[in-house]
Amino acid sequence: MDLKVMNGLLTPKSVAIIGASSTPGKIGHTVVKNLIESEYEGSIYPVNLKADEILGIKCYASISDIPGEVDAAILTIPAKFVLDSIKECGEKGVKGLIVITSGFSEVGEKELEEELVEIAHSYGMRILGPNIVGVLSNSDKFNGSFAPFLPLKGNSSLVSQSGALLIGIDAATFMRGVGFDKLISIGNMSDVSFADTIEWLDQDDKTKCISLYIEGFKEGRRVIEVSQKATKPIIGLKSGISAHGAAAAASHTGSLAGAAKIYEAAFKQAGIIWADDLNNLFDRTLALSLQPPMKGDNLLIITNGGGVGVLATDAAEKFGIPLKFAPEDVQAELKKHMPVFGSAKNPVDLTGMAGTEWYGDSVKYAIQHPWVDGLVVLYCETAMTDPLEIAKGIKNAIVESGVTDKPVTISYVGGEKSEEAMRWLVESGIPAYGAPDLAINAIAALREFALNKENNKIKTVDTKGIDKQKALAVIEKARANGRDALTEIEAKQVFEAYQLPVTHSKVATSEDEAVKLAKEIGFPVVMKIVSPQILHKSDAGGVKVNIKDEEGVRSAYQLILQNAKNYKADADIHGILVQEMAPMGTEVILGSVNDATFGPTVMFGLGGIFVEVLKDVTFRVAPFSKKQALEMISEIKGAPILQGVRGELPRDVDALADAICKYAFMMLDLADEVSESDANPVLVYEKGEGLKVVDARVILKKK
Repeated sequence: MDLKVMNGLLTPKSVAIIGASSTPGKIGHTVVKNLIESEYEGSIYPVNLKADEILGIKCYASISDIPGEVDAAILTIPAKFVLDSIKECGEKGVKGLIVITSGFSEVGEKELEEELVEIAHSYGMRILGPNIVGVLSNSDKFNGSFAPFLPLKGNSSLVSQSGALLIGIDAATFMRGVGFDKLISIGNMSDVSFADTIEWLDQDDKTKCISLYIEGFKEGRRVIEVSQKATKPIIGLKSGISAHGAAAAASHTGSLAGAAKIYEAAFKQAGIIWADDLNNLFDRTLALSLQPPMKGDNLLIITNGGGVGVLATDAAEKFGIPLKFAPEDVQAELKKHMPVFGSAKNPVDLTGMAGTEWYGDSVKYAIQHPWVDGLVVLYCETAMTDPLEIAKGIKNAIVESGVTDKPVTISYVGGEKSEEAMRWLVESGIPAYGAPDLAINAIAALREFALNKENNKIKTVDTKGIDKQKALAVIEKARANGRDALTEIEAKQVFEAYQLPVTHSKVATSEDEAVKLAKEIGFPVVMKIVSPQILHKSDAGGVKVNIKDEEGVRSAYQLILQNAKNYKADADIHGILVQEMAPMGTEVILGSVNDATFGPTVMFGLGGIFVEVLKDVTFRVAPFSKKQALEMISEIKGAPILQGVRGELPRDVDALADAICKYAFMMLDLADEVSESDANPVLVYEKGEGLKVVDARVILKKK
């Protein structure tokens, strides 16, 4: 990223408005008017062929006529004139182009948009847009947009793919009391992307929290990379998660992968905090912009009402920070600031008698105690207390404590006086909310931020013994035969090349050969149809298990062939797979899809009917560390099954995590070749006994 160019684009010292208009209501007029009304201190150069001046500012017929330097040009002219104008900007030495103009890829004019970027880059310029609202910056007094005014001042910055939503958020900042320093509209992202803006905002000293409204990433992997390196909290609201828009998938993984699951996984790896909806984006942005991360799990709640305390307790469990009883010394001290019928366990119920002094003393002590990692203070408005005085008491207690590295969020439940007190708290740097669950959700975001930054480092898997060329040879042989799906035996050969343990298997093309192979492998055996056209073998009656003798082999051979022909008469049958019958174990599934946004993504869940019926799965973007693989294992609802339940011994979770990491590396390493893949089932044995891949499926990219 060229910092000088990006600074010129997003915090320009001089700006030209190409298409400036003297007609009120036109975008070219509104942009000039907004720059004046925002008290922009840089040079403003309206460009208009016919006008001498607009709103008292001298006009220029062309950008080349402007005497001084121009950092940024805002384009509001029709799309057909944009290319010529960009060339003139390049000759002038403009650093960045804010292209408000519509009529490009969003209406099918993709080639025109590509040409726009090509010309800009040939002059070393960057493009924001096209099809955007513009850029707003409080710290630069710069409203280079057609949004009505600068947002409420704050220390977050928001990047939005939707222009209309950005305008709505601009106005809502005053109603919600959540301020922003910058609002950046990126529209079609022809050039400057989310990754660019994240990287730039992380270096912007006026931005403490980066908020994103996302319809879709163009550079998913780069977003992960720059976000992992960022030091500031990033929060994202992803829309369009109800449908992935992908073609029907041939693997289990493809059918289970969806925008929500994959984006959630990518956010977690990137260290981006997930926002559930627009309200949640505001609430979490407020906390992330005002408070430090919560570095441990010990959350203490102080309240004057049992009801809100219980609601907060429920929310704490829901949002991943379940409460623990406070240590005895903490309880003993807090009991000094409540009547005998109060409770110091956690939540700490000071009762409805609590005034400013009890609140202040409790908060000051609690936040200083080493056990406490974060604090939520709840207040229900009473006739005996003044909400604003309570707020001031809480604020003073925090200041007097000298503690600046532990987060505090607050919730007031009450009327107008409580609303006034909450506004005062926010202005004083403490996030405050109108319901206890919102305060808990906000502090949960601060805990997520701390956890994500700890966990998002990618560690390279041990590639010793991996034979990529062996895998490619198998793939090339299949392609040479005109196939885009590997047979099971071929898929297992690819898996073996990446050090994944597979069941011993061989293909027979006659009954006699099947008998011979079964004796070599050792009874009992499993037999399966081998055909590129029959991927779901069980559906075709193409699998027989627990075959114990020669007669069983011959009978199974004939039956499987007949079933396959009945299922698909024109199927190309390569033979019958004879496979060792692996000992019983816990069934899990590994899968991968080559996602259009993030590339290879890996799925994990319990196998068999669990994955098909319950869809109890989790995802990550490949590659990832063993620690993240262990997190995947723990995330599914069926995780206790692997830990050992009802007398069962724990499974070999360590070996499973290693296998997941190797599988992820394989999918990344073969990303140019493989579209989808499953290992299902994988049988996981007792701790120390490892695992076996029983069945494998690989779908190749069409070339």
